[in-house]
Amino acid sequence: MGILGDSLDKAEANTFTRPIPASAQARMKFLLRKEGGSTRAVARRLGISQRTVERYVKGQLKRPRADLAARLADEVRKDWQPRVRQRARRKAASSTGVVIETRARFGFTAAPGTSDDGRIRRITQHLPPPYAARLFEARSVGAAEDQLRAIAAEGLQEIYFKDGGRRAQGLSVEFTDIDYIELDY
Repeated sequence: MGILGDSLDKAEANTFTRPIPASAQARMKFLLRKEGGSTRAVARRLGISQRTVERYVKGQLKRPRADLAARLADEVRKDWQPRVRQRARRKAASSTGVVIETRARFGFTAAPGTSDDGRIRRITQHLPPPYAARLFEARSVGAAEDQLRAIAAEGLQEIYFKDGGRRAQGLSVEFTDIDYIELDY
């Protein structure tokens, strides 16, 4: 995934009401429940043998290798608290919106005689619910990073640069060279 998609994942993880299970055994048991008790499905999901999954579930193995530990945590995080995630997305898309903090290069297409050279800016801006809804919808249908970036750029263009339509009517914003981006909802 790209930087904006990863930021959406992190923002979603911040909505959890409980931390994900800490031990490898608890994480394996959680995945086993999610997969309907199929150790084969968990093994396929993690790229390990079925017997290894069984050993973690029984507690015979306790400390996974670093790469397996990372995959295990990622897979648990994907399925952790789905209703809490859905409720947070629905609230952001209908009433609260999202806050976007970024440091990136913003360039402009504007009227002749204006400064349209791109420059690095650090912006923290609240985007209203319609932009949050569009981001979530695009993400759910598997939109590419460029499409997510275009939605965020349009939101920043309308809210930050055009001030909700009160200035810079013909302005078109280019959102490139993202140093970092963080979302919160």
